[in-house]
Amino acid sequence: MELLLVLIYVSFCIAIFKIFRIPVNQWSLATAALGGIAGIFLLLLVMNYNHPFTANARIYFSVTPILPTVKGLVVEVPVQPNMPLKKGDVLFRVDPAPYQYVVDEKKAALAEAEQNVKQLKALFDQATAGAERARSQFELAQQNYDRQAELFQQKVIAQAALDTFERNLETARQSLFAAQAEEERARLAYSSDIGGVNTTVARLQAELSDAQFDLDQTVTRAMGPGFVTQVSLRPGMYAIPAQIRTSMFFVNTDKRDEELAAAFQQNSLQRVKPGDKAEVAFDAVPGRIFNGKVRNVVDAIMAGQLRGGFGLIEPDRPTDEGRAVAIIDVTDDMSEYQIPRGSTAQVAILTEHWEHVALLRRILLRMRSWENYVFLEGH
Repeated sequence: MELLLVLIYVSFCIAIFKIFRIPVNQWSLATAALGGIAGIFLLLLVMNYNHPFTANARIYFSVTPILPTVKGLVVEVPVQPNMPLKKGDVLFRVDPAPYQYVVDEKKAALAEAEQNVKQLKALFDQATAGAERARSQFELAQQNYDRQAELFQQKVIAQAALDTFERNLETARQSLFAAQAEEERARLAYSSDIGGVNTTVARLQAELSDAQFDLDQTVTRAMGPGFVTQVSLRPGMYAIPAQIRTSMFFVNTDKRDEELAAAFQQNSLQRVKPGDKAEVAFDAVPGRIFNGKVRNVVDAIMAGQLRGGFGLIEPDRPTDEGRAVAIIDVTDDMSEYQIPRGSTAQVAILTEHWEHVALLRRILLRMRSWENYVFLEGH
């Protein structure tokens, strides 16, 4: 950029010397040089502070390593690399037979448990009926004893007859206690539940759901729009759910997963705020400037982050100064251009301060963009 300004100033000086026929000597040349140095310095200072520029910008996007959730033999890989996918498309399948066996086993156990619940209900009803019958027998024995005790008081019957009815009453009481205990045991067995579901049934339902989940995971699907690349998986391989080697990479093409991040020198963003205008020149599209705006300025710099380690950090340890990052939203339509994800760009932010100087920044950015027409590789 400085070279461009110097060339512009030199061209301007040559034109002035020619038009006004200024003699070329050491005094005129020194005046022009010193004036140019001072002018360019002040211009760069004002422009860089109010309308910062960076050539360190890139489109970042999300990539998801695809790993199998369950282990097994890969039986199908229908996906084609670098072909568009939509949410739910099958990426690969693991042999579902072992997991289907577990699901069938859990279904059978659940059906048996549900049948046992019905049996527990029948036993509870039976115990309840037995307790009612024992209660009726006890009440009858109590009535007979009371009547015989009254007759004994009237000296109508002997003590031996009263003792017989007393033994019958005690037998009926013991039978009632036993029937009530059996009823309580049957009630506890039948009413043992979690959220209104028998505990055994609830446990088997959870195990069946877990087994069904594993069965469903034998089919790995696309989690959204995108495409896969570096597909190393083939039928016949054995997949394991461990991050030793990824099966493929899923590239998310949802626009919400993309962002243009521009890294500026830390003192360049003092006057930048969200909503400021921005212009973007992609290296992939020579001569074309895209309008945008600042979404936000990231309030963190990677060079200052602390990570868990085995020792304290030395305060005098040399580190990179780091750059401040601004997220730029491109407002122009880029669909007609071939701009791959990860493309580099040059970004200029145009703040509301010293707006007339922004014209020079626009010119310089366009000149940098025109330079992209010239590229040589392998020559």
